[in-house]
Amino acid sequence: MIRLFKHYIPHAVVLLWLVDTLLLMGANEMSWRLRAEQIGIDPGFLGDRLSLHAGFAAIIGLSMVAVGVYGADALRSMRFAAARLLVAISLGIIALSFVDFLLGGENFWRSTLAYSMAFAIVLLILNRLLLSGLLGTSAFRRRVLVLGAGHRAQRLRELAERQESGFLIVGFIGMGEASAAVEEAIPRAAIPNLTRFVENLGVSEVVLALEERRNALPLKDLLRIKTAGVHVNEFSSFLERETGRVDLDTVNPSWLIFSDGFSSGRAISSVAKRLFDILASALLLFITAPVIVLFALLVKLDSKGPAFYRQSRVGLFGENFDVIKLRSMRTDAETSGAKWAEKDDPRITRVGRFIRKVRIDELPQAWTVLKGEMSFVGPRPERPEFVADLEEQLPYYAERHMVKPGITGWAQINYPYGASISDSRHKLEYDLYYAKNYTPFLDFLIILQTLRVVLWSEGAR
Repeated sequence: MIRLFKHYIPHAVVLLWLVDTLLLMGANEMSWRLRAEQIGIDPGFLGDRLSLHAGFAAIIGLSMVAVGVYGADALRSMRFAAARLLVAISLGIIALSFVDFLLGGENFWRSTLAYSMAFAIVLLILNRLLLSGLLGTSAFRRRVLVLGAGHRAQRLRELAERQESGFLIVGFIGMGEASAAVEEAIPRAAIPNLTRFVENLGVSEVVLALEERRNALPLKDLLRIKTAGVHVNEFSSFLERETGRVDLDTVNPSWLIFSDGFSSGRAISSVAKRLFDILASALLLFITAPVIVLFALLVKLDSKGPAFYRQSRVGLFGENFDVIKLRSMRTDAETSGAKWAEKDDPRITRVGRFIRKVRIDELPQAWTVLKGEMSFVGPRPERPEFVADLEEQLPYYAERHMVKPGITGWAQINYPYGASISDSRHKLEYDLYYAKNYTPFLDFLIILQTLRVVLWSEGAR
């Protein structure tokens, strides 16, 4: 994987994106030449149009990231990828048309954009048909050797078998553990020289997946492998990198303390994040004010009670604050106490079901962001009634309160909506990853991919 601003991106995705970018620029050039030939003008020098082609590729590329074209599902299914490509390119063309309108219509001709759209769809689908067989091969996967043969090693094997996986396990070495879940593991005693064994297999990374590390670390082996130029990784760190979450089953306080991340002194990033929150929330409130007013009236007409409601949530450093949302449930929804939301929850009103599905009920939270109690990106704030139980049942739950809560977050774009202790545990793993690896780049990715969640109502309940 390639590490970009503390966030890892698979090599296959980077390769696919690079080829897509070149093809998008090529599609724009082909459309330009076709249109020039139709109206009988000289197409001119290619170098004069490179900036326009780059702008075309950039906007379409951002749209593709936003709707999930480079997600795991799109890498697994050609049908899924083609559907998302059509949506992404259509949205990108609409955005480019708007840019063309703002710039006076002299840069991206509408007829050229129509041709570019057609060429781009064909070229990008052909690209996936040609590369789909290659991206899953060992040529684009890191060769990993696993030291261990227990439950952790089995988990790595299952992870490697996924089509979107970026690594290939070339072998398992049994390190004398009591229970072996991987039967084909080679006993360490059967390998006279582990360093030479690693070199002969062309291993690029060794992962330590021992069930019990106390007094069992093969320090001499690891030192020789490391000095031979092969990357050595620990199980929890490897899982974090490959899955984009912190695995609660295997982490311990010492790992959280000594691993990279949780840099609280991000002064410049924090200032930039706050400035973005102020500008974006003010703009969002200005643009969506008519929508908020309209649906506030519909909420009032649909059911008795106020259009808006305030609810106490736990924010930064465990401090409580009030979040403001459009009311989507009946006023008597919690007369018997706080309850998790359910699938097809009967407490949700008719208008409430719609505004939850398209996230309109979340729009008033921009005021909370403007006040500084929330951010656009961060862990979703939970209710105090639930937090007390969650902190007792889930390890490290309080650590998610070390960053400001947000309207959208890493957990929201990676895990479907859930309302249970088990779901909260899974979301906590993503929230800890965000808190540990926060950068403005990660915020940018999350904001982009929130469009995918809204368009396909992923997680709405």
